[in-house]
Amino acid sequence: MPYTLPQGFESYFREWENRIGAFIEFDPAKDTPVSSIKDAVSGVSGLPFAVKDNISVQGFGVSCGSKLLANVRAPYTATAVSKLLASGAIPVGKTNLDEFGMGSSTDNSGIKKTNNPWDVSRVPGGSSGGSAAAVAAGLAPFALGSDTGGSVRQPAAFCGVAGLKPTYGAVSRFGLVAYASSLEVIGILSDTISRCRDVFSIIKGADPLDETSHNAPKGAPGLDARNGIKGGGKGVIGVLSPEAVAKAISAAGDSTGGSAGEAESLKIAAQAAELEPEVRKGFEAAKKNLSDLGYTLKDVELPSLKYGVPAYYTIATAEASANLARFDSIRYGKRPDWAENPDDLIDKAREAGFGAEVKLRILLGTFVLRSGFQDRYYLRAQKIRAGIRLNFEALLGDSDYNGPAGACDAILLPVFPTRAFDRGPSSLSPFAQKAADLYTCCANLAGLPALSFPASVEGGLPVGVQLIGRAFAEGTLLNIAEDYEGACPFPHPAGYRAFWK
Repeated sequence: MPYTLPQGFESYFREWENRIGAFIEFDPAKDTPVSSIKDAVSGVSGLPFAVKDNISVQGFGVSCGSKLLANVRAPYTATAVSKLLASGAIPVGKTNLDEFGMGSSTDNSGIKKTNNPWDVSRVPGGSSGGSAAAVAAGLAPFALGSDTGGSVRQPAAFCGVAGLKPTYGAVSRFGLVAYASSLEVIGILSDTISRCRDVFSIIKGADPLDETSHNAPKGAPGLDARNGIKGGGKGVIGVLSPEAVAKAISAAGDSTGGSAGEAESLKIAAQAAELEPEVRKGFEAAKKNLSDLGYTLKDVELPSLKYGVPAYYTIATAEASANLARFDSIRYGKRPDWAENPDDLIDKAREAGFGAEVKLRILLGTFVLRSGFQDRYYLRAQKIRAGIRLNFEALLGDSDYNGPAGACDAILLPVFPTRAFDRGPSSLSPFAQKAADLYTCCANLAGLPALSFPASVEGGLPVGVQLIGRAFAEGTLLNIAEDYEGACPFPHPAGYRAFWK
């Protein structure tokens, strides 16, 4: 199913791609096989889309942003992509990412560098930075990404597009190369909320090829516009303010009684979570605009939030150490020129093929799973995860819809403490980038849907905010964000041109 480029698009694409480097591979003429899945012609029929290069599309590469897999071609197509193909959409290329989805900037890619379309000296965010940059620059109307701890929402905020992380299990993960299996989901980056709704309505649903996938329970909101908010009208939005987050981190520091090193780490974490003035201004603008639209805003707190980042990285790295063990360069992957024996081959292949961030996370994961350390770290993190989920359910309602709805239809909070950061001396340190995941990783730990969208433009860069909802309440989040977009149309970088309606 090859795609015919619109008139004038080829030169437009070359100009933008030379500046931002969003794509690892772009081939609109490729004839991608359509699976046996059949679907009605939909709102995406005839539209091109991009796919993050850790999601399989038969005939395209699947490098995961790693030198180790740079020459690997996908032998099959992910279910989410197959559903879009059956609905008439055409995958035209694979986008850059942090290696195996590990990072917040896309600078951890082993393949190439990707820049932010708003300012090429800044990062596009990560790990789905290539997908976000491609949509923001108008190179595709939508793209698929993956979200393990914010990897769709944070680049969406940095690039000024919509980014949906669905409920865990709402979209099949078949064809997504595993990093942290219990946290990650295939998500959507799009130029409008309406487009995001169209794509999600197609890719959602149970899949016999993924036993963790399932349909929405009876009682969950539908995806039709305006369906799913109390009374069919405006709803109640809980606001997790920066002050509430600071209070949670401070409480964590008071309760640890740990070493001087732990105290210093908490201090750095607290500083990393502080909003820069422009992000604070954008967050306040979002609150005002939602209030003006008729939503009721109320301050809320999430006591377990203070433990979100350590619990997230403990679980994510533990699962990564297990999932990445398969990459040994024996069956596939780049091999060294010479090795004495199989063990030497594996050692040399991983040393040359894996980047520093991937090696670090594998080592951390191996450490927390060691005999005698599981109770202290991994199992403790799982208990914290359960507490975070209960905190959310107390505000939003339970995940299976057996109990009453919570007091809030959604929770509003920042996406990241800063706007897109640069690569200079003032850039965020790797530790600060991880600490800043506080705002996004808790939705993954709880398995809840979250939607990032641009609230305003401050200092020449977009500022995003996010909504977290009850399990399978994507429709509610999309309704609120579409209301917002109607009042405050999403911005575009200079030179942007729209080729699709």
